[in-house]
Order: sequence, then C-alpha cells, then structure tokens
Amino acid sequence: MAGNSQRPNRRTSNKKGAQVGSGGKRRRGLEGKGPTPPAEMRKGHAKQRAAQAKARRAQGGSQRGKGAGKSPAELVVGRNSVVEALREQVPATTLYVQQFVDNDDRVREAVRLAGEHGGIHLMEAPKPELDRMTKGLHHQGLVLQVPEYEYAHPDDLTAAAFDEGEDPLIVALDGITDPRNLGAVVRSVSAFGGHGVVVPERRAAGMTAGAWKTSAGTAARTPVARAANLTRALESYQKAGVMVVGLAADGDVGLTELEVLDGPVVIVVGSEGKGLSRLVGETCDVRVRIPMPGGAESLNAGVAAGVVLYEAARRRS
Repeated sequence: MAGNSQRPNRRTSNKKGAQVGSGGKRRRGLEGKGPTPPAEMRKGHAKQRAAQAKARRAQGGSQRGKGAGKSPAELVVGRNSVVEALREQVPATTLYVQQFVDNDDRVREAVRLAGEHGGIHLMEAPKPELDRMTKGLHHQGLVLQVPEYEYAHPDDLTAAAFDEGEDPLIVALDGITDPRNLGAVVRSVSAFGGHGVVVPERRAAGMTAGAWKTSAGTAARTPVARAANLTRALESYQKAGVMVVGLAADGDVGLTELEVLDGPVVIVVGSEGKGLSRLVGETCDVRVRIPMPGGAESLNAGVAAGVVLYEAARRRS
C-alpha cells in the first residue's frame, strides 16, 4: 500500500526540509553583468565562428608565406600597447581577447576601436593559447595581430614621381635599426612632399607596429621600399639621373650651399653613431653637412632627415 513501504528511512514526500540560506547566490544573481559583448565575442554565436574561421585562414596564409622568404605576422601585446596601436590606426587583422578577462576601460576601448575599424576580427581565446602565441610575454589579456608590411621596389619610387611630372625626393636610410627613427622619417617625407623611403633588407629597421605608430598614420600613404643591396639601389638611381646626397658631419658642402635639392635627389641618412657606411659614402655624389651653431655633435636620423627635407621643400616651392 502507498506509504506502507518495507524500506526504513524512505522519503515518502517531495517536500524539502528547512533551508539555512542561499549563500548569497540570489543576491549575486541580481547584480548587473555589464553590457552585452559583441556578437563576435559570444561563445557559440554564428558571427564568432565565422570570425574565427576567417582569422585561422589568414593566420594559415601568413605561416605558408614563411617559405617564400616572408616574415611572420607581428604581435602587439599588452593593454596599453594594443590600445595605442589601435588609436594610431596601425593595420591589423585580428584582436585576441582573453576569456573571462577583467573588463577595464582599456579592454573596452580596444574592442570598440577594433569594431569601428571594420576590418579587424575579434576573437576570444583562453589564456594558455595567448601565452603560447606570445611565447610567455605579459599580454594582459590583449593581443593584436599585425600583418606583414608590403614593401615597394626602390625603382617604384622614382617611377611614381616621374609619372606625376615631379622630380623625385627620396630618403634612403643606411644602418638605421630603430623602428621609431624609420617612422619619424616616413612622417617627415610625407609632410614635405617626398616620394618615399628606402631601407636595406638586412641589419635595418623595418615597418613594424612601432614604426607605424611613430609615423602617425602617414605610412599608409608614403611608400617604403626595401633594397637587397643599398649601394646598388643608389647606383641605379644615379643611372636614372637622380643625385645622391649623403649626410655627414664632415661633409664638403654646407646644407645652405647645396644647389641640387630643387632637382631629382636621394638623401642618404646614416646612423647617429656610425654615420654612413664606407661603400654607401663612396657612392654618394656629394656629402653635405648640417650647420649646427649650437654646438651639438650630431642629430638623430629622424631630425636630420626632417631638416634637409624642409630645405628641399622650401627651394622647390
């Protein structure tokens, strides 16, 4: 009969006994969880799956490019660095956000800027995956993937100038290893109407995220060419009728006395410490010095290039 079980201590009712308390679960359940994240960051959402698939294809393409002599995509790590790169519109393909990351102002701004950019994919990834990607760097839950920069050929710079009916104004960098100096030169070339910058392939700064940031966005419209051999590239310019002017502290001509800046010219800038290398210095048609009445011994590459470019722009105007 019902309620007449032979097993002792058997529960015969579904009614629960007295409860001590919820342990605060109900109170925490009423707390706000913040704004709804973008669809690309919601686990299982169709847009997140599509973004992840597209990012994997892009990453796979960059890995395949290694065999063709291409460098892998660059990673910008850390909350401040990522936000600064996005503010300066450094070209990027993917923003990786750590799962369950503390959602502070920098994380929210990074996600917002990436969304406004339109071409940056948002991907949520577990911390071990970001640790593996960054090889243990302190990424703070934010990683920005920057694609390889597409360099021009040195001859493209003169060809573009001649096509526009203008005399080429180009800066070549010899032994400049600081990307910030490269970015500063790109910015000066853009400001004073130059046609591009040439850098060597080896032992020289390239267009990294740091160079992009220093250029303040001007790298998007000022081409940077890479030469397998800088001396040969300068000789090729000479054959095309372009004067090669090297900056040197012991130059034979002062900047105010230089008469070739209003024509086709390549300005060669060496490092602040070593100056021009021997072969490059011997290739130059003329070596010019910048007067410094204040007594300073030298200027860094970015400042020196800016001074000569200003003088060239003044004469051409």
